[in-house]
Amino acid sequence: MRKTPTRASRTPRLRAALVAVAVAAVTVTGTTLAGSPAAAAPGAAPTTDTTQFKGVNWADPRDNFADDLLQLSGLSTTDTYRQTYAKATRIIAAFRANLGANTVRLPINPYTVNGAYWKSYRGVIDAASDQGFKVIVSYWEGTGAQKDGFIDDTATYWPMWDTVVKAYRNDSRVYFEPMNEPHGYTDTEWADIAAKWLSTYSKVPRNRVFVSGAGYNDHVTTVCADPRLKGTYLSLHHYGFWKDYATYDQWVADLKVRIGDCANRTVADEFGAPMTTGLNYDVKTPDDNFVNYVQAVTDTFRELKMGSVYWPGLRTDDTYSLQTLTGTTARPWLATTNQSGADRLAWAWGRGKPVKG
Repeated sequence: MRKTPTRASRTPRLRAALVAVAVAAVTVTGTTLAGSPAAAAPGAAPTTDTTQFKGVNWADPRDNFADDLLQLSGLSTTDTYRQTYAKATRIIAAFRANLGANTVRLPINPYTVNGAYWKSYRGVIDAASDQGFKVIVSYWEGTGAQKDGFIDDTATYWPMWDTVVKAYRNDSRVYFEPMNEPHGYTDTEWADIAAKWLSTYSKVPRNRVFVSGAGYNDHVTTVCADPRLKGTYLSLHHYGFWKDYATYDQWVADLKVRIGDCANRTVADEFGAPMTTGLNYDVKTPDDNFVNYVQAVTDTFRELKMGSVYWPGLRTDDTYSLQTLTGTTARPWLATTNQSGADRLAWAWGRGKPVKG
């Protein structure tokens, strides 16, 4: 999903869909989504909680929606495997040093995987895994007319996954997310696709698969309730810009109804807020929507023992980015853009201190 700085330029279709997500699908009065929490029992958890995932997204400046090669911030599509691996090693190390992260979420698409660039792009995944990071590899659709919430082309989608699964099936640190924000499909249609992915790659352990929540990954109750998806992790996205304003308590309620009784399988693998605009997330500020949101969701992730993967850890020219590039092109490093944001992320991950009264 596109975040700042281009939120205002969303298409009418996308804006309408987001309004539907934020207003019709969930309300702060506790109205449940399709697939009630009580129906979630068949989706047994792969673990008792998901706190082992403490991570960030590393993104292309274009928000990962691309009809060509993905180029993560700080990297170049002209880099060799060795150059990519060296740069990625430093950036992954900076995520750990600056934030205490142990997980990174990375995009893939057929252009990147099905051609010659895949050899170089693997340097990112390998560098992260070699440093002990968990790596969530997620399929992103294209942009323009392709950006409609559907798999762009099944004729290239499945060969892409054939290649990725073959390369990393035996690497226990690599996790597979069949699609990011499958909002073009109904809840049932998306569950059918996820079930097909699992049957196609039946040798992949289910506890290494992240099944996206339906819609914009905005609720996991229906995929959690589907017995065909039993044993997988579930990925949830949640954003403060979905509402013009909500109180802390309203944000807690909004988040919890999207999770239902499925917290022990769920990882919030996208959530974020402005980090370069000077907001202080360490102090209660009830009249600020984003402060309320960040404090509410990080408290809730901690309370429910949920893993979380911030959007974005690094994305050039994104006001939400919690890290910014420093150093040289060949030897990149990172700096934190908002220490209070990093504090709240640490709090969500079970460390740090609560906000001040």
